Amino acid sequence: MKQKSHSGLKKRLKIRKSGTATFDKSAKRHLLANKSKKQKKLYPSGMPINHTQRKTFAFILPGKLKTHGR
Repeated sequence: MKQKSHSGLKKRLKIRKSGTATFDKSAKRHLLANKSKKQKKLYPSGMPINHTQRKTFAFILPGKLKTHGR
């Protein structure tokens, strides 16, 4: 039987053509008036996932992510 991809993880990651994945940091959608400019600047979008996360996510999303490379 084929393993299904994790639907929640698919919504939170963007998979590039190269096979690497990026995610958006949290805490930048609402209530921004209460946060400083510095705090908002520290939440960039398109942050790459690290190596240990990549190995875990590759198991949850079969055939989507590359497990090697940077």
